[in-house]
Amino acid sequence: MSVDTDSNKVIIFDTTLRDGEQSPGASMNLDEKCRIAEALEEMGVDVIEAGFPIASNGDFEAVNEIAKLVKNSTVCGLARSGRGDIERAADALKPAARPRIHTFIATSPLHMKYKLQMEPDEVYQHVVESVSHARNFTDDVDWSPEDGTRTEHDFLCRCVEAAINAGATCINLPDTVGYSVPEEFGGLIRMLIERVPNSDKAVFSTHCHNDLGLAVANSLAGVEAGARQVECTINGLGERAGNAALEEIVMALRTRQDAMPFTTNVNTEMITKASRLVSTVTGFTVQPNKAIVGANAFAHESGIHQDGMLKNANTYEIMTPESVGLNESKLVLGKLSGRAAFKEKLSELGYDLGDNAFQDAFRRFKALADKKREVFDEDIVTLVDDEIVRVNDRMRFVSLQVVCGSVGPQTAELTMEVDDKERKTKSTGDGPVDATFNAIKELTGCSARLQLYQVHAVTEGTDAQAEVTIRLEEGGKTVNGQGADTDTLVASARAYINALNKMLVKREKTAPSALSA
Repeated sequence: MSVDTDSNKVIIFDTTLRDGEQSPGASMNLDEKCRIAEALEEMGVDVIEAGFPIASNGDFEAVNEIAKLVKNSTVCGLARSGRGDIERAADALKPAARPRIHTFIATSPLHMKYKLQMEPDEVYQHVVESVSHARNFTDDVDWSPEDGTRTEHDFLCRCVEAAINAGATCINLPDTVGYSVPEEFGGLIRMLIERVPNSDKAVFSTHCHNDLGLAVANSLAGVEAGARQVECTINGLGERAGNAALEEIVMALRTRQDAMPFTTNVNTEMITKASRLVSTVTGFTVQPNKAIVGANAFAHESGIHQDGMLKNANTYEIMTPESVGLNESKLVLGKLSGRAAFKEKLSELGYDLGDNAFQDAFRRFKALADKKREVFDEDIVTLVDDEIVRVNDRMRFVSLQVVCGSVGPQTAELTMEVDDKERKTKSTGDGPVDATFNAIKELTGCSARLQLYQVHAVTEGTDAQAEVTIRLEEGGKTVNGQGADTDTLVASARAYINALNKMLVKREKTAPSALSA
């Protein structure tokens, strides 16, 4: 197979469901992963890395279900170089219309000596055997040299040539520890394409981590050097400082056609929706000044900027809010708004709910509208995401009554459902939040340690919904939870319970050794 690397089409390989989920605190259940996979396919993502099948039964099931669900995008499963990993990935991918196996092994001197404890010739043999074995199950095999940017060039070229000869159709170069700078990373891609004799028979790919804040810059440098696939994640989610952000890669290519004349299949108008979904599912709030999808990405406060914007938006905007799915609200809702107005608003925001989900969302909207004079888009998004993302939670918030103030003790009366059975308790604590959390612990037997408690307002005003983020740690595993309500204490309870539901999922996962790529 000859691959045209002069083509201007860049393949977008999304690894939110695999590498993104390796973020400390991130955890997704099966339903959540399927929702994200559907959003990625609808957005036009070419390849969805759905998980690491051998990591756990839950990961295997997720890859298998996504393989059944997704019809247009390629579905990919990750595997180390062992036969067991590869066969487990192949089994998970059996229902896929377009299956891909992504196999890897570390190639840098540091990783080979201290992590793998293998000699280079032994690693080389694993490259040949793993790719050859993967080709028994699919003709689409992606091979990665872990810590490739710190690998000796001669050995890297030797391994890449062997992988292509063994049947790899894609060669992915990971900057595993985010150490590269753009000129260096682009040079590595260029070197491989020029020096490896059979390089024309594979697509070259980038996988850049953001430890120095250079993941997107390195990825774009790789594209300019001849790479035609970029591995990335929604919101830049990933281990440590994260991965190259899909939205930044795609919008940079779309906006700077003069400097980078490349195209993707991504429908950019769906970026904001996908960003919000991933944020809600993982509990990772997007920072306000985050490029493309941050709350301030299209905000202008400086008088000079505002004046220029009023005269001509191009003075300070290089892309429009609409190009990433941020549309100016045509309809502000209130307590007198009916079902038709609410349904129109949902459609405007990109939601298409079934009857039951719509009725539940409308009920919660009316309850919110009774507390707020105006309900804004951000309120609706928070409400609906909370409603439709968490339908399979085993623990649910029912009600909370708190007594607090300068004269103690502070008490919390909490009612919640655990596995469809209602439980009630009354607890005290050092403040209303502590009392609320003590009540949750009493009802659930939770022993997790609170690592983070963070509150921010969804919109402006004293009647704004509070959105609370919780991080819990148990046995070295961490999860994030989110909850929103006009009452901060209710939002806190919802967030804590959401985190506990995620911990139930996380308990099933056992990360295999040498997981990173």
